[in-house]
Amino acid sequence: MGTTDLDAVIAPDKLAAMYQQYEVEQFYTHEAALLDHSRFEEWVELFTDDTVYFMPIRRTVPRRNLAKEFTRRGEMAFFDDEKATLVGRVQKLATGTAWAEDPPSRTRHLVTNVRIVADRGTELTVETCFHLYRTRLKSEIDEWIGRREDVLRRTEDGLRIARRDIYLDQTILLSQNLSNFF
Repeated sequence: MGTTDLDAVIAPDKLAAMYQQYEVEQFYTHEAALLDHSRFEEWVELFTDDTVYFMPIRRTVPRRNLAKEFTRRGEMAFFDDEKATLVGRVQKLATGTAWAEDPPSRTRHLVTNVRIVADRGTELTVETCFHLYRTRLKSEIDEWIGRREDVLRRTEDGLRIARRDIYLDQTILLSQNLSNFF
């Protein structure tokens, strides 16, 4: 089957959707690599200037109260940051004076189940699942599993994160600190 035969079989809108999925997955693969190689200055540039980076606290609630399972913006949260806060965290890591990261953690970010749930032209809403594995010192091992809801914005520099909401599956965190990025 030649290329022209394949073009006739796969509709142009399906090819465009496949390319968009590939583009988004490559973006997340690149982001994970930056984090796992401690290239935080490059990582923070993946965010727009008006970004929101939010990780609510999860509570165990009865089924009838599932709407209250996660805290909301403005309430207590693990992270409720904007770009300036993320930049400040990255700058502190670069000084070598961040006690929670000296010696630095070793991480592995696994991102999967990438789903584009809305396409508004210049912005995509994307849901992903993640597994963040961290080891530090000789015996500290931490793992976080959850999902993220991102708004990715198309810019002249490529895709950028305009919003990230991080929902952990855990309700109790056993880690010594929460100094890593999700």
